[in-house]
Amino acid sequence: MAQAGKGKLNYRCPSCFMRDIDIDMFYDEDKKEYYCIRCCYHGSEEDVLQKNQMARFRYKSMLKRFDFDDDGQKERK
Repeated sequence: MAQAGKGKLNYRCPSCFMRDIDIDMFYDEDKKEYYCIRCCYHGSEEDVLQKNQMARFRYKSMLKRFDFDDDGQKERK
């Protein structure tokens, strides 16, 4: 998505991102926090980065294929 003056950087809403909805957050300079216009999530930059990193960790192996043999689990490329 293109950045349209929302804040310093585009951050995805962690709450919406967990439900496979790609929504950019807006930045409120008065409160110094990011907020989502779709859901009720709001938080500091550190909180948003931490929760987005948690989502990346959960889905990092989503596109990998695994074979299960008698010897155990092996990754297939």
